[in-house]
Amino acid sequence: MSEIDRLAISKIDVKGDRVYPAEVSVQSFGRLRLNVTQADTSRPIQNAVIQVSETGGTGTTLEELNTDISGQTAVIELPAPPLALSQEPSVEQPYAEYSFLIQAPDFEDVQISGAQILPDVTALQNVRMIPAAQSNQTTAQVFVIGPHTLYGDYPPKIAESEIKPTNETGEIVLSKVVVPEYVVVHDGPPRDTSAQNYYVKYKDYIANVASSEIYATWPEATIYANILAIQSFTLNRVYTEWYRNKGYTFTITSSTAYDHKFIPDRNIFDNIERMVDQVFSNYLSRPNVKQPILTQYCDGRQVTCPNWMTQWGSKSLGDQGYSAIEILRNFYGSSMYINSAEEVSGIPSSWPGADLTIGSSGNKVRQMQEQLNRIADAYPLIPKIVADGVYGQRTADAVKQFQQIFNLPETGVVDFSTWYKISNIYVGVSRIAELQ
Repeated sequence: MSEIDRLAISKIDVKGDRVYPAEVSVQSFGRLRLNVTQADTSRPIQNAVIQVSETGGTGTTLEELNTDISGQTAVIELPAPPLALSQEPSVEQPYAEYSFLIQAPDFEDVQISGAQILPDVTALQNVRMIPAAQSNQTTAQVFVIGPHTLYGDYPPKIAESEIKPTNETGEIVLSKVVVPEYVVVHDGPPRDTSAQNYYVKYKDYIANVASSEIYATWPEATIYANILAIQSFTLNRVYTEWYRNKGYTFTITSSTAYDHKFIPDRNIFDNIERMVDQVFSNYLSRPNVKQPILTQYCDGRQVTCPNWMTQWGSKSLGDQGYSAIEILRNFYGSSMYINSAEEVSGIPSSWPGADLTIGSSGNKVRQMQEQLNRIADAYPLIPKIVADGVYGQRTADAVKQFQQIFNLPETGVVDFSTWYKISNIYVGVSRIAELQ
């Protein structure tokens, strides 16, 4: 960051009496919100206390936050580097790093270090706390967030064929493309037997990888193109049972030499989360090929990869106004197209095929109303409604409150994204609790 971009300040920010690190740009701020839930039931934790400090700094608390009845903090602003640093490759770190200490009565403390804050976007830090009665730990859970792949030093992808053979003796593939409820992520190279396996909801996995591998400040079309590539690659691993056919017990790894970078408990970004919600059932296809394409890519600056998408190249095309599919075809060829999975696992019922809004009626409306009422038991800000199968104003108001809590556009209409978000949260607060 040049001296022109910096303003050396003591410890008082011009916006008020908050204490911030010295040498920050007063022009550049990112936003942050934390969501704190109980690990075993997914229920929100009210009155958790979060201390925010600068990673690698003096340890001075910059902000102290409290969670509300929905387990959320207020959205706050934090200093971040200038936007320009995330728009081109830079030797300077384009994001600021912050640490959090999360404490709540009857729960184990959680410490998170290295959360990444980019300018002009909102970082979402999800925290899952373990009840003290269920833990053998005497110290806090500690999570250290590693560097972003566009800034840190990670091994390049080992090239593979984009279409896997499925006629080998003994090889198992699924009969159709299915979006899984969970993926099992091996946090290391395949042969590292000491690496931990994480059970991660599919959409959470995609948002984590996208937040780890591209910058949320990039053009929307670029972000969509990269999300689709990540999803198609992941669904190829699922469809072909790639690692399980090799005798492993996981779906995919966190090694960039083999798969994608997944960083446990890292923050994601709200715009990336929303885009994943909109397209999570999609993947990339070629004519007469049943399996999702193994869409490999590289950054295009530190590593080159002919015939693959480059992340910085996709950013340049997004700047020029290319759409997501135009970006993808520019790299993978004109025969690439967007397909949709035949099935989404782990949900009570599939998308009705059209938006539910005021005036809608029928069994799909009733089912959605029943799910919202169950969610409202855990999130009391959502008003209870009569599950009569008729979509009236009270239902629209409940949907709008749900959308506000779960980072969706507050339309009061149950579109594709809202339908599946309701289903996911319903499963989280009901089925998981029932299994305890």
